[in-house]
Amino acid sequence: MSHPAISVIGLRKSYGDNRVLDGIDLDVAPGTIFALLGPNGAGKTTIVNILSTLVTPDAGTATVAGHDLATDPDGIRAAIGLTGQFSAVDNLLTGEENLFLMADLHHLPRREGRGRAAELLDRFDLTDVAKKTPATYSGGMRRKLDLAMTLVGDPEVIFLDEPTTGLDPRSRRVMWDIIRTLAASGVTILLTTQYLEEADQLADRIAVLDVGRLVAQGTPDELKRRVPGGHLRLRFPDPGALHRATRALQVSTSDEENRTLRVPTDGTVAALRAVLDRLDAEAVAVDSLTVHTPDLDDVFLGLTGHRTEATKELAK
Repeated sequence: MSHPAISVIGLRKSYGDNRVLDGIDLDVAPGTIFALLGPNGAGKTTIVNILSTLVTPDAGTATVAGHDLATDPDGIRAAIGLTGQFSAVDNLLTGEENLFLMADLHHLPRREGRGRAAELLDRFDLTDVAKKTPATYSGGMRRKLDLAMTLVGDPEVIFLDEPTTGLDPRSRRVMWDIIRTLAASGVTILLTTQYLEEADQLADRIAVLDVGRLVAQGTPDELKRRVPGGHLRLRFPDPGALHRATRALQVSTSDEENRTLRVPTDGTVAALRAVLDRLDAEAVAVDSLTVHTPDLDDVFLGLTGHRTEATKELAK
């Protein structure tokens, strides 16, 4: 696509006196993974519901896959897939029959629909349980079937609303691999998540939401550079080298026992090069160097003043 996969300007939505979205602007490039990161109530699901034509915004404009939200909602529905927070599979049908149903809803010819179902069952490693009902599936298997159903219509853009909530770590990583593969094939993915690691692992770009407002956008590395705490950890071969480095770099956070020095940095290559050039000028040898950058939890805390609910749960 020559146009943005998703473009949003000034999106607003209120329910009574509760303003859920307060002027959201987004721009998602084709074939990328874009993450909406925020706690419960931040407005993530409302954005997904609006862009997938399930909810009407109060103000703002949006296009999805080149189709205007206000004038061509049918075009958007034909171009997208949606996997919501809660599984959409029918427990009375087998896994295979759920996919057949989706093929029928997409008006695929019978042979094409059956072939598409078989392909997706194989792709998601569900062939062995195709004849069983989802009630017998594990959480990870149900989520894979849910996503397979989303793909029956071969969408250009996929909305994944907290796709790994409730999954065990192994199932979560399997889902991450599936999402990466979809993006590598050219599909654009907008996902919502409370998991900082998930956004960090998957997203090309991240938008941080808090109480209906967009507080930051950027790549994971760009966001990490916005908060303090980044530093270089340098280890030296002897105490003499450590002392010369401390004088040259004019820092005092040294650890004489381990012969290490901590130097504040923004994590850029230019900052790293400046430190090494200064040490070279003083003929100070360095044994090893490690770059430490703030993680997304630090970013979220710095931007919103609190941590995500998922992080709070892990801390209990």
